[in-house]
Amino acid sequence: MDSGYWQSQFEDWLRYHHQEQDAAHDIFHFRRVWATAQTLGENGPVDWLVVLSACYFHDIVSLAKNHPQRHRSSILAAAETRRIFLRDFPDFPAEKLAGICHAIEAHSFSANIAPTTPEAKIVQDADRLEALGAIGLARVFAVSGALGVALFDADDPFADRRPLNDKQFALDHFQTKLLKLPLTMQTERGKYLAQRNADFLVSYMAKLGAELKGDYETQDQAVIQTFATASVTPVAET
Repeated sequence: MDSGYWQSQFEDWLRYHHQEQDAAHDIFHFRRVWATAQTLGENGPVDWLVVLSACYFHDIVSLAKNHPQRHRSSILAAAETRRIFLRDFPDFPAEKLAGICHAIEAHSFSANIAPTTPEAKIVQDADRLEALGAIGLARVFAVSGALGVALFDADDPFADRRPLNDKQFALDHFQTKLLKLPLTMQTERGKYLAQRNADFLVSYMAKLGAELKGDYETQDQAVIQTFATASVTPVAET
C-alpha cells in the first residue's frame, strides 16, 4: 500500500466526515499542504507516508482563532488523528502513528512545539507557507470575515499609534504573526519560499497604504521601508 493508496483513502474519509470546516482549513488546504510538502524534502531520509498523513489530518481539530483554547488545537488534532486511524484505518501501519502525531502537534504556530523529526519539519514549513503569499492573503481575510473581524483600522491601519490587535483588525495579523514566519522555517527551501511570500504581503501592505491616501498607481514606499525584512539567500529551484 503506497502513498497514493492512502491519499485516496484519506480523501474519501474526509469527504464524508469533514464537511464543517471554514474555507481556510478544508480539504483543499490539506491537498495544498501535501503538494507543498513534497517540494521541501532535503537530502536525508524522509518517511513520506508520515508526511502525507500529517498533512491530511493536521487540522482535523481546528479551534477558531478567537477560541480560548486555540493554542491546544494541534494537540487535540493529534489525539483525534490517532483515534481515527486506529478505528477507521485498521490496515495502516501503527508504528507510524507516533511520528504522525508529533508532526501534527508541532505544525502549529500557537502551540510553540519544536519539530524534532524531518517529517515534522517539512509539515510545519508546508503549513506555514499556506499562511503567506496570495493564498495566505486570501485565508487571512476569509477567516477574519467569518469571525466578524474588521479589515483594518481606518484611522491607523498599520498600528503606528496603537497596540496591535488581530482579534479586532485582520491586517494586524500580518504583523503579529505572518511577517515573522520566515524566521521560523525549518528547511532551506522553506526559508527561501517564506521570505519571497512574506515580501508579497509587504507589497500588498504598501499598495493598500497608497490607496488609502488616494494613490491607485504606486506603492507607499514608507510602508516598504518599515516592513521589508532582510533577504534570504535563494536556494536552487527544484
